[in-house]
Amino acid sequence: MGHVTIERDGAVAVFRLDRPPVNALDLEFACEVEAAFSALTATQGVGAIVLTGTDGCFSAGLDLRRIPFYGPEEQRMMIHTANRMLARLYGCPLPVVAAVSGHAVAAGLILLLACDYRVGSSASCKLGLSEARVGIPFPAVAMHVLQAEVAPNVARVLTLRGQNITSQAALAFGLLDELQAPDRVLPAAVETAHDLASMPADGYAKLKRQLRAATLARIEETIASGNDPVLESWVPPEAGAAAVALLSRHK
Repeated sequence: MGHVTIERDGAVAVFRLDRPPVNALDLEFACEVEAAFSALTATQGVGAIVLTGTDGCFSAGLDLRRIPFYGPEEQRMMIHTANRMLARLYGCPLPVVAAVSGHAVAAGLILLLACDYRVGSSASCKLGLSEARVGIPFPAVAMHVLQAEVAPNVARVLTLRGQNITSQAALAFGLLDELQAPDRVLPAAVETAHDLASMPADGYAKLKRQLRAATLARIEETIASGNDPVLESWVPPEAGAAAVALLSRHK
């Protein structure tokens, strides 16, 4: 597939987001990620997955050059696709380890929160939820994952301030589980994935399901019903100008 690469290290599959320059999600890329991840989880011999990005960037979230300018039908398709993609990741019965190779912002941060264990980089990088800066609310499954995985006070500040934090702060807040030197992020994540893959697979899947049961029930209800509170009013008219202004500040 065009912007996803998958490499095997024995029982561990390294699933790499590779859409230059910052692995931002548009409708086509989200569809590709969902399809590739679904196929991978059904692949014989895969015991654990490492989700990673490219050097210096895990994912910058939604593609703000495209998403704010989608029409109503594309917006609805994007919400449904994003919800399914996150549902597959968060509900994956296999162990999933995030190798956070750099910046993880907005939807990129949600992706890493959906993983079982998160290895971050000690190098200078930004992590945060910038949706408030462009006025785009979370689709339902993203909010379910955020509320389940982040302490309420941390989720409040990250969401409503819309400011990025360092990887050291992300570790302190529990968004990351450990930090490694940049050249050790992926190897450390692969080592952890091998350890998790060595555990009895059925027991791991059942324990993970128990741990996330309440959130997974909410997610599955959202997917089954096709209803999402933001489905008919996701991207506000002012989001385009706000996105252009935000991107210009970060050039």
